[in-house]
Amino acid sequence: MAHGKIEKTNAARLLDRAKIAYELVPYEVDETDLAATHVAAQLGEDISTVFKTLVLKGDRTGYFVCVVPGDHEVDLKAAARVSGNKKVDLIPMKELLPVTGYIRGGCSPIGMKKAFPTYIHTSAETLPFIYVSAGVRGLQLRVAPKELAAYVHATFAEISRLPE
Repeated sequence: MAHGKIEKTNAARLLDRAKIAYELVPYEVDETDLAATHVAAQLGEDISTVFKTLVLKGDRTGYFVCVVPGDHEVDLKAAARVSGNKKVDLIPMKELLPVTGYIRGGCSPIGMKKAFPTYIHTSAETLPFIYVSAGVRGLQLRVAPKELAAYVHATFAEISRLPE
């Protein structure tokens, strides 16, 4: 790579320790557009392979994580159902860093401050790889979804849909 060595993130080091194969893929960050669609365009990848990590809070179980395709939105009713809650909501942006240790646009399902229940959209299950944040803006992890799910103890579930 022309711009030198890529700094390993905590998420990458955790995958190294677990002996899980992955690739670190940098991209240009646009502070005004942190959307997964922008990341997919930067990577030259189909949006269906670029996943975003969202943190929700349920009325019964507390915090949990949803990893959904970049062009999807979390289906709150479905997320509540699979997570054993009556009502769930995305956490306010100001809670993201204190709860997970990550900032918006750099939230990885790997290496959060605590291990939260994690749900990955079922579309990932059949893909050979997906992209998730490596834990900082400007860097994605390309990883096999089944290996990611095994590592974070995730369940594949119908938790999102295309926006209407």
